[in-house]
Amino acid sequence: MKAGIHPKTQKTTITCGCGATYEVLSTKENIRVEICANCHPFYTGSRGATRVEAGSRIDRFRKKYGR
Repeated sequence: MKAGIHPKTQKTTITCGCGATYEVLSTKENIRVEICANCHPFYTGSRGATRVEAGSRIDRFRKKYGR
């Protein structure tokens, strides 16, 4: 491998909006994210927003086609 062509990595703290923090190696210093595995609905099992939207689509389908 050639010397001097790869970016230097350093310990970085990733901070989520829910307050969770992770330490990883990265080329950036500090990273902030809005959502992580601790608070994402897919991983937590809460599906509040998608059920409301899906329910209204089903109602519109039944109203439109009478089924």
